[in-house]
Amino acid sequence: MTDTAVRVDRPADHVLRLTIARPPVNAIDSSAQRILAEALAEAETDHDVRAIVLTGAGAHFCAGADLREEQAIERDEVDGFLVGIGVLLHRIRHHRVPVVAAVNGPAHGGGLELALSCDVRIGNAEAAFGAAGVNVGLVANFRLLAQAIGDARARHLLLTGWTCRAEQALDWGLLTELVEGDVGDRAVAVAERIASRSPLSVETTKDCLNRSPDLDERAATELQAEKFADLFRTADHAEALVAFFEKRPGVYRRA
Repeated sequence: MTDTAVRVDRPADHVLRLTIARPPVNAIDSSAQRILAEALAEAETDHDVRAIVLTGAGAHFCAGADLREEQAIERDEVDGFLVGIGVLLHRIRHHRVPVVAAVNGPAHGGGLELALSCDVRIGNAEAAFGAAGVNVGLVANFRLLAQAIGDARARHLLLTGWTCRAEQALDWGLLTELVEGDVGDRAVAVAERIASRSPLSVETTKDCLNRSPDLDERAATELQAEKFADLFRTADHAEALVAFFEKRPGVYRRA
């Protein structure tokens, strides 16, 4: 799949990379939104894909929604516009495989929401995060931001529209890793490591993490026991043990 708004490639075995390419700031219009959602949907059923990298071209990660397109939306069309964004974010958050954000520059508004929807967020010194809703007379980001950095810090960002820079973003948990070198290369390396683990185990772990906020301690314990038992019976678990003792990569069959 190719498009000027989104580049899709496979930089490593079992790794799919989606690059938002809408200079100068990689704002997402309806076309880019649709292409990203379609690429994610295709990857759901492509079992060769075990991890995804999401990044932006150039010096920006994503500036969020294209404000010029948003300005042209009629009031009675806004619900459809929001549904499309919601579908995209849900596909990332609940995707079968982990999604690694390579935050190569500013992530504002919807760009922050994209990054927060990813499982891992790796940034460089130019990474910056802004909850820009109040800056443009809107509200956004509050649920995932509060989950990521806590209520008090989320309130600070959301109510001021202030931009959080890379080192503080790492300290607060907006970034999971800050690198000095090429953030894209590092994100692919992390995705490769994820892809080298047992895919059934990785996918089950992500699903359990997504479900855990809604579970009490007993339900979480029961879920872990159930999934542990299911995975224990798989051929891939047996292969993982043999590969561990033989100090070699596992060869997994999703069985």
